[in-house]
Amino acid sequence: MWGRQVEFPVGDGVLAGLDFGGRGAGVLLVHGSGHNAAVWTDVASHLVDHCHPVAVDLRGHGHSLLASSTPERYWRDLGDVVAALGWERPVLVGHSTGGYAVTAAAAAGLVDAAALCVVDGLVLDDRDTAALSQAQWQGPDAAERLREMFRYGWRADEQQMHAYVEECVDASGTDWLNAGARPELVREVMRRSFLRRADGLGERRPTIEEIATVSAPDPHAAIYPSVDVYAHVECPITYVLPDRGFYAQRRAEVQALADASPDRELVEVAANHNVPMTRPAETAAVIVELVRRRP
Repeated sequence: MWGRQVEFPVGDGVLAGLDFGGRGAGVLLVHGSGHNAAVWTDVASHLVDHCHPVAVDLRGHGHSLLASSTPERYWRDLGDVVAALGWERPVLVGHSTGGYAVTAAAAAGLVDAAALCVVDGLVLDDRDTAALSQAQWQGPDAAERLREMFRYGWRADEQQMHAYVEECVDASGTDWLNAGARPELVREVMRRSFLRRADGLGERRPTIEEIATVSAPDPHAAIYPSVDVYAHVECPITYVLPDRGFYAQRRAEVQALADASPDRELVEVAANHNVPMTRPAETAAVIVELVRRRP
């Protein structure tokens, strides 16, 4: 994996990340739930001639030791990350949950962003509907589904970790998320998803507890994962919508968000949900265009 390992001081510790180099405008890359900074490796390879891409491991993910103590902490950290980088008016790019993270950080005024690129990471429901959706991630049934699907929170020795990573690589050609991704990239992402514990075991991240914490935001909070959050964002937004992604069936709603302001745009791509890994060149092209427009 290329990219220099870096740390970002935040209020109660540090977060980990990857600095891919380059020069010019700062571009902060924010992964989704269950992923980590390595997912942006191939995207960054197309960006370094145009800007300076840096990816962060959110709380509870990758090499970041910190866990979330509140539902908002993971996206509020982004203000500290940008401050640590010394950037003015960066472009914020978020995939999946990271899409909401960059939106919330901009909406709350934590980052004076030049533009947002939201990659299949939308919030389209009103608050009441969103609260019901969030509730599905609470309780033992949700925990068991996540353990079964992704082995979140699993603790494994070196041999078990290696076997699981290679299993994911072998399945990546037909996997519903990774089909189309470069196998070595899948390997890098999965390796980074394990954090070495003091007892020598690796812990598959995020844990079930991390997901439960971030999935219980206060529905009365000013910034909440519902469609009204976009009314608080003043900078341009580009929504990247894959035709086989999580929101493909709600295209009309996404188009309505884009049409709500002249500085918003909908870009459609032929891809599954995992756009940064399966369509890195197309993802980078959208980001480069935002950098070029940056005032």
